[in-house]
Formats: sequence, structure tokens, C-alpha cells
Amino acid sequence: MAHIEGPDQVDGALHKLVLKSLDDDLAQEIVTIDLAGKSALADHMVVATGRSQRHVGAVADHLLRKLKEDGHKGVRAEGLSTCDWVLVDAGDVVVHIFRAEVREFYGIEKMWAAEASPVASGSPASVADRQLGAELSA
Repeated sequence: MAHIEGPDQVDGALHKLVLKSLDDDLAQEIVTIDLAGKSALADHMVVATGRSQRHVGAVADHLLRKLKEDGHKGVRAEGLSTCDWVLVDAGDVVVHIFRAEVREFYGIEKMWAAEASPVASGSPASVADRQLGAELSA
């Protein structure tokens, strides 16, 4: 993980900034997964949905601008060329912004949080889970 320079984040200000930016830009289904003690990647993972590729790109772009304006350096983003899934790595907070279909397909919350809502039966992620379970039990 790259060292991210910026204001002291002990009080959770980075996480609050991310959530406010996503909410201001009307991202949908915003979920925070607490990773503290579970992963060295980050303290929080935030997952949100955009209504379209354009919306996903705009939400990500605005978040990157707000992070820069707040003094955060070294923030990286991946996926801006297609805007189906944009990952923003802000150090202690990792943000995933998906189009709805892509979010459902990957089921990222299910990988990280036991309390995440179950994947709909028949979805690609659900089918993959059943196939993996059959392989493991064989």
C-alpha cells in the first residue's frame, strides 16, 4: 500500500469526506465495510453504485477533486477509461464505484462482509458460488 500524505485521519475525516462526496453526487446504495483488523489494505472500504457509465465517471472525478482539494496526495484511480467499475485508493479508505449490473456480478460486499446482503439467486455471482462449492466438496 502506498503511503498517502494529507491531513491527519485519526478522527475519520477521510472516511467522512468520501461518504459526503458520494452522497452529494447522488451515488446509490452506499455501503461501508469496516476493514480495521481484517486487512492491511485499508481501514474502510466504501462501495457505491452509479446510474450509468457517465454517472460513475462523474462521481469518481468529483471524489478525486475533493480529495485533492482536501490535501490528499498519492490518491490513485483505476477504471476511469470505461467507468463500469472505478476504484479509488485513498490510502485508509478504498472506494469502489460500480454500475449496478457490474456491482451485482462481482458481489464485492459478499467477499468482505459477513453482514452484506445475499446475492440474488441466479445471478452470475450466485451461480459461481454454487459451482465453487460443488468443486470444493468433490
